[in-house]
Amino acid sequence: MINYLSLLLSVLCLMWADPCHGEARLSEILEGIRNNYGTQAGLTVKYEREIITKSMALMGDAVKSDPASGQLHYMPPYFLRVEQEAPNREILTTDGKTLWWYIAEKNQVHRYPTENLGPELRLLSDVFRGLKGVEEGFVVSLKEEGDGKSIKLELLPNPPWPDISRIDLHVTAPDCTLEKVEIYNIMGGLTRFKLDPTINQGNFKEEFFRFRIPEGARVIEN
Repeated sequence: MINYLSLLLSVLCLMWADPCHGEARLSEILEGIRNNYGTQAGLTVKYEREIITKSMALMGDAVKSDPASGQLHYMPPYFLRVEQEAPNREILTTDGKTLWWYIAEKNQVHRYPTENLGPELRLLSDVFRGLKGVEEGFVVSLKEEGDGKSIKLELLPNPPWPDISRIDLHVTAPDCTLEKVEIYNIMGGLTRFKLDPTINQGNFKEEFFRFRIPEGARVIEN
C-alpha cells in the first residue's frame, strides 16, 4: 500500500535532472521546466495512470492493467492533494504533517505520518521551489527522441531506491512541458503517468489540503 502512495508522489517529484551529461542542452531543458512548474504559487494538473506488469509488457504495450485518472493539486512548500476520479474515487492529501488516503468505496481512511514518505515529499518541495538541490538524487542521461518533438531524461536513483530501478521522464520540445513519466520497478513492471499539457494556476488555502474525515468512515493508523 505504501509503495502505491510513493508512486503517486513520485510522479510529481521527477521533473529535474543532474546537468552532468550534455550540460548546455540539459540546462536549457531544466530552465524550461523551471519556468513551467517552479514559479507557480499553486497548480492543478490532470493525469492518467496505467500499470503494466513484466509479463504484460512482453505481450505488447496494448495490454494494460489498473487504469486510473484524476487531477492533482500542489501548493508550495509541501501541500499536495491527488484526487482520483476513475475507476473509483480516492483522495490522497497531505499538509506536510499527516498524509491521508481516503477510499470512498469502502468509506475507509488510512492515516500516515509524512516521515514515512519523507524523500518523495522533500523532492516534491525542491521541484516546485525551483529545482534546487535535487542534483544529488539521480544519475541522468539525456536522450532526444527521433521525431524531434520529445525529449527523454533517464533517471537512475542515486543512492538506489528500494523498489524503483529507473524513471524515464518525457518532455515535449521546445516548450519543456512534462508529458509522461514512466516508473520501472525492480520486478520489471511499469507504472506510466500521462499528464495533461494544460497547467492551471491555483490560489489555494491551506485548509484545502487538510482532510476532513467523513461521517462513519473507518480510520486506519499506519
